[in-house]
Amino acid sequence: MNAKTVLPAVGMTAVSMVLTLAVVVMWLCTAMPWPVAVVVGLGIDGGWLATLAYERRLAAQGDHSTPVTAVGWSFGLIATGVLIAHALTEESAGAWLAVAWLPIAAKALWLVHGLWERTALTGEALDAIQGIQQEARDEAAVARARLRSEAATEETRLTAVTQAGARVARVQARTADTLSRAWSTLESAREGEDTGRALTSVTTRVTPGVTPRWELPVWGPTEPVSAFALESAGALTDDALDALVDQIRHSETPALSYREMASRFRTAGHSASEVRLRAAWKRVAA
Repeated sequence: MNAKTVLPAVGMTAVSMVLTLAVVVMWLCTAMPWPVAVVVGLGIDGGWLATLAYERRLAAQGDHSTPVTAVGWSFGLIATGVLIAHALTEESAGAWLAVAWLPIAAKALWLVHGLWERTALTGEALDAIQGIQQEARDEAAVARARLRSEAATEETRLTAVTQAGARVARVQARTADTLSRAWSTLESAREGEDTGRALTSVTTRVTPGVTPRWELPVWGPTEPVSAFALESAGALTDDALDALVDQIRHSETPALSYREMASRFRTAGHSASEVRLRAAWKRVAA
């Protein structure tokens, strides 16, 4: 994996060193012997290579030295400066300036390689990270599917409720319309000219001289009538109830059972709650 970054950096460094040496030799040969020019070029390249090697050694040990890094960048800037100065003295300056950035580019590639090494992970760690990411993607996909399903279910439920409500509203509307027409018919019949005479002909035999008014039925809420209210009008006293129960009980020989007595009590048209009737039986049979 390191070859992805180290090979470009090594190649760029080699090209930069060769180019720097060639430019120094060509530029200084006019002013000094060429061996001296070669020494100067090798000195620039050697200093750059030495600082680069020391930086790589520190990086392998997990260490870093700011002065060494500054010296290395200084040699790179010197090489770039030499190339730029040479390009400015040549007639085809553009071609030489086009390659003057190679030393700086080489240092930048070594910087990228160092960052790669500091952030590199083992295969096991990468597999674990990929597994975690895949699990997170799976959970997110399941959550999205669940939300979409719940949304679709809720939409279906709301649609069903809305349709049912619409059906109920239509039935109520039809019922109200039918009731209104029936009410209108009753009102027309009550207010008709022949209604009074018809009712009079029917009711005079029962109550002579009375012409009742036909009232419309009351349409509204009604309240159920409790059993206590039904029997309160003609309720028997405890003494009267005891006497009546005793009389029915001894109407035959042997004496009747409670069930037979209660059946004959109600068949005779008497009314009393089950609680009072059983209490009277207990008092009489005691």
